[in-house]
Amino acid sequence: MPRAKVQRKSTSIDMTAMCDVSFLLLTYFILSATAKQPDPLDVKLPSSSYKIKVPEKDIAILTIGQGKVFFEAAGQDIKVATLKKIGEQYKINFTPEEEKRFSVMGSFGVPIQSLKQFVMMDGPARKKSGLEQGIPTDSLNNQLADWILHSRQAVAELHHEGMRVSIKGDSEEGYPVIKKIVDILQKQKINKFSLITTAEGGSK
Repeated sequence: MPRAKVQRKSTSIDMTAMCDVSFLLLTYFILSATAKQPDPLDVKLPSSSYKIKVPEKDIAILTIGQGKVFFEAAGQDIKVATLKKIGEQYKINFTPEEEKRFSVMGSFGVPIQSLKQFVMMDGPARKKSGLEQGIPTDSLNNQLADWILHSRQAVAELHHEGMRVSIKGDSEEGYPVIKKIVDILQKQKINKFSLITTAEGGSK
């Protein structure tokens, strides 16, 4: 008896719902992402054979070059909390708009007295302003130590973690400048920190 042949029908899958979900996810990631801020200094990093990834949160990065020091704390909540603390110390009131703009800023190197003016500028104007002379590190006006201290307090209060510190120094920077920064860290009992380098013989 011959076998009955079942008529084959082509199956079609409606991908409309999947496309909608994909575009919704793509839109969400685009809107929630923050653009990488350009570095304020062209720093030529020293090379190293170690490959340890720098963490993306609970960390402060000190950029050193041309005799200047720049500071950046990771995380918008940490930045705002740190700004409020240092504003209280120096008796400077920052508006909600200034706090919002500061929270998305990258590394900066201006004295606290010029920070309000600097924050309200756009990117190109900041570079042309001439305000970025580095954060003061003198013994009588050690604002860098204050930024480090308040950011450590903010991380401890908000994330209940210890803040890590990384130094991004130019390979041609003089030893006295680096030593001054290390001394500032050690006065706050920060004896463990990392140095940001490039892969030996490779690119950044």
